[in-house]
Amino acid sequence: MAKIVLASASPRRQELLRRVGLEDFDVRVPEVEETFPEGLTPPEVVSYISREKAEAASALCTPEEIVITADTMVFLDGQRLGKPRDESDALRMLTALQGRRHTVCTGVTVRRGDRGLTEAESSDVCFRPASREELLAYIRTGEPMDKAGAYGIQGKGALLVERLDGDFFNVMGLPLLRLSRMLERFGVRLLG
Repeated sequence: MAKIVLASASPRRQELLRRVGLEDFDVRVPEVEETFPEGLTPPEVVSYISREKAEAASALCTPEEIVITADTMVFLDGQRLGKPRDESDALRMLTALQGRRHTVCTGVTVRRGDRGLTEAESSDVCFRPASREELLAYIRTGEPMDKAGAYGIQGKGALLVERLDGDFFNVMGLPLLRLSRMLERFGVRLLG
């Protein structure tokens, strides 16, 4: 099997690859300006950035290596919620999300040499109504500070989620089923 390179510093993405049996992969993180053209839809935005990351990562890899990149964003009413700048920004985001539905989009690119494939996954998440005190208690855990939308569904942020329609792992930052199907097109089978 070709060497896999995860072009992401995300510990969650690394953990997810290990969960599905990809133990032997390298992590190489390219520097990429996460900007995108105006007028793109949420799936187009994350796909664009994922492709840009793959292009930058290819300079760090041999043509035989398979590169995986991803970009995850949270969108509320079509507006992007990035990682919070500070605790007050986290409170602003979580307050906006509570009691409402939002969309988490992840763009994934798999690339080997000049051949690349990019796809996007979207999941809808509905937060339960939460009090200001609950949101502040969650922020004090520190968990929201490095996550798009200021929450992690795999941690205490799960206590805010009322319903999820879509891929749970997408909300964590890497849609595993979609990724496995993309990898199959590059000759990598995670089952069998």
